[in-house]
Amino acid sequence: MTPPASQSADAMAEPLSSLNEAAAVSQNVMDLLNSYVHVFLAAFLITLLITPLVRRVAIAFDIIDHPDNDRKAHPYPVAYLGGVAVFFGVLIGIGASYLYLDAEAANFRPVPIAIVIGMVAIAFTGLADDVWGWDPRLKIMGQLVAAAALAIEEVGVRVAAGVLTPVFGADGLLFAIPTPIGAIEIDGVYWIGTALIAMFVLGGCNAANLIDGLDGLLSGVVAIVAIGLLIVCLMMVPGHESLSVAEAQDSLVGARIVLALALLGAVLGFLPHNFNPASIFLGDCGSLLLGYISVVIILMLGDMGQTHLVFAGLIIFALPIIDTTLAIIRRWLAGIPMSAGDNQHIHHQLKRLTGGVRSAVLTLYVISGMFAVVGVSLAALVLHTGMRVRFIYVIAIVLFGCIGVIAVKAARRQQIMLAVQRKLEAGAEKSPAKESGQDQRESAKTRPGGGASPSGATTLAPNRSQID
Repeated sequence: MTPPASQSADAMAEPLSSLNEAAAVSQNVMDLLNSYVHVFLAAFLITLLITPLVRRVAIAFDIIDHPDNDRKAHPYPVAYLGGVAVFFGVLIGIGASYLYLDAEAANFRPVPIAIVIGMVAIAFTGLADDVWGWDPRLKIMGQLVAAAALAIEEVGVRVAAGVLTPVFGADGLLFAIPTPIGAIEIDGVYWIGTALIAMFVLGGCNAANLIDGLDGLLSGVVAIVAIGLLIVCLMMVPGHESLSVAEAQDSLVGARIVLALALLGAVLGFLPHNFNPASIFLGDCGSLLLGYISVVIILMLGDMGQTHLVFAGLIIFALPIIDTTLAIIRRWLAGIPMSAGDNQHIHHQLKRLTGGVRSAVLTLYVISGMFAVVGVSLAALVLHTGMRVRFIYVIAIVLFGCIGVIAVKAARRQQIMLAVQRKLEAGAEKSPAKESGQDQRESAKTRPGGGASPSGATTLAPNRSQID
C-alpha cells in the first residue's frame, strides 16, 4: 500500500530542512570568521616584518644565545628577542579587533583588557630574563601577576564552577566566618578557580618554555595548537545564537576567536625566521607568552561552565604537557632542581634518533597534529552528537593517566642508565690508577739495591760515594 502523498512530502522535507539548517549554521560561522580575518592578517604581517628589526636590536645589544654543544646545539650564535616581535604581532592583531568591527563581530564582547594586561606582564617577565637573567623566583612572581590579571575576568572561576556546582550545589562552597564586625563570606568556588588559574598559567608557560629547544619547534607546535583551538571556538558559535544581546556581550565567544587568530597569525609570521636554520630565537619572552595565550584560550573554552571543552583543549596542547611531565618526574627521581636543564627532553632524544633538527621537528609537528585531531574530534562529538559529557572526561583521564605512567617508567629507566654509566666511569677511573701503582712497584723491584721505605714504597740503598 503506497503512503499518502502528504506523508511522502513530509518525509522528504525533513532531511531537506536539516540540510538547510546545517547550511545556515555553517554560513553564520563563516561570516563570523570573515569578520575577524583582519586580526590574523595584522598579526601575521606585523610579526613577519618587524622580526628582522628586532634581530638587529638584539645583535646591537649583544642579546645572543651562544652554543654549548650540549643542550644548545646550534652551530653559531643566534639572536634572542623573537618573542618581542610575536608580542607586538599579537597586540596589533587584538588592537585591530577593537578598531574594525562589522555587524557580525559587533554582537560579541571584545578581548578583555585584563587579558592584555596579563600578556604585558608575562612578556616583560620573559624579556627581563632574556636581558638580565632573572632569578627563577622572580619569573614565577611575574607569571602569578599575569594569572592575577586573568582572575579579574573570573575565567578560571567559571571553569571551577562548571565542575564543582553539579557536585556541591550553587551554595555548597559558600562559607561565613563570624567576626565582631559581622560575618565574612568566603566563596570556595572563587578561590578554587583562582588557584586553578595560577596552576594553568604556571604549567602552560613553563611547558612552552621547556619544549622550546629546537629551531622552529615551539612556534610550529603552537601554530598547530592554535588551529585546533580555533576550530573548537568556531564549533561553539552555533550554541550562542539563542543568547540574548546582554548574554552575548557577556560571553567570550568573539574574544576566543580573536585570540586564536592573533596567536596563529603571529607564530606563522615568525616561523619563517625561526625554522631551521634559525636566524632568531623566541627567548623566554616568546615561549612564556605563547604558553600564556594558549592557556588563556583553553580556559576561555569553559567560559559558560563547559569544563569538558577545557579537557579537549588540554588534549590539543598535550605535547608540551607530556614533555613537562617527563622532565618533572625525571628531575625529581634524579634529585636535581626543577630549574636545572638537561638534554633528555623529547626533542633532544628525537634529534639523536633521527640524526637532524628538521626531521625531529617535523616528527613532533605530526605528533602535535595527531593530538589536535583527537581534541577537536572529542569536542565535535560532545557539541554535535548525543555523546555524554562524561565520556570526554574518561578519555582525558585515560590519556593523561597513561602519559603519567609512561613518564615515570621513562624517568626510572633513565635514572638506572645514568647510575650504570656513573659506575662504569668510576670503575674506568680506578683501573688506570691500579695499573699505574702496579707498574711503579714492578719498576722499583727491578732497580739494584732496592729496599722498602717506611711508607711501603721501594727505595734505593745509598752507595759508598754517597756515604763518603
